[in-house]
Amino acid sequence: MSETAYRRSPRLTRRGRLLLLLFALLLSAGVVLVLILRETGAPSRTLLVPEGWRATQVYAAVDKRLELPPGTTRRAAATADLKLPAEAKGNPEGYLFPATYPITDDTTPGGLLAYMVETATKRFGQDHIAEGARRAGLTVYQLVTMAGIVQAEADTPADMGKVARVIRNRLAHGMPLQMDSTLNYALNRSTLATTTGDTRIDSPYNTYERKGLPPTPIGNPGQEAIDAAVNPPPGTWLYFVTVAPGDTRFTDNYAQHRLNVSEFNENRRSHKETDGAG
Repeated sequence: MSETAYRRSPRLTRRGRLLLLLFALLLSAGVVLVLILRETGAPSRTLLVPEGWRATQVYAAVDKRLELPPGTTRRAAATADLKLPAEAKGNPEGYLFPATYPITDDTTPGGLLAYMVETATKRFGQDHIAEGARRAGLTVYQLVTMAGIVQAEADTPADMGKVARVIRNRLAHGMPLQMDSTLNYALNRSTLATTTGDTRIDSPYNTYERKGLPPTPIGNPGQEAIDAAVNPPPGTWLYFVTVAPGDTRFTDNYAQHRLNVSEFNENRRSHKETDGAG
């Protein structure tokens, strides 16, 4: 489901239009009538989980929406009976599917998380996803892990397929993924500034030093990122960098990549100087 999951204005059914017509006729005859029209499928409250949110962000949003003390949903995740794959080892990261969820007076944190996991399980259980994982030599859980990186790294939806191809190519070549998004996850932050020291941290999410996919997803990917991971376009790309918004450069040439990175760094310096000018 798209990140912008809009709530549509409720439409009257044919039966609803007839009831309104009858209501108007009765009023014109001077008859007092009370009609209770109940909206079908339109909950009074909802919670939007955007694509790419981490579990910690989902927990905080649920706490706020249900007006609960901070940390309540995080604790509920540890005790709720979430139907996760065995590989997840009880960690729902990646399976809190981005969507708009209904909230009622009876909604509990554990019940809402279970609904999200159930939604993800149905989406990820589709035959084409299982087949795509098999073709790539991955489990579905690993495919979701890949999609989480795609979601975090791609500057635009159009770039998702190419990012997925870079990941696949690097895995096939036995190269470390070297994704800043996995470092950000380990450090519980979101930034474009990665230092040499960051790349040396001791973490299973340090894909600069450790080969292969990280042990879990680093966020909750949406359908577009999943589709990109399942069926990326053909290509030999091994490197990419977003030098400016909407301008991501993909290449299989390391020297060209270094030039692109230099342009990225120059753009960042210019941006900082502009922001600091006064």
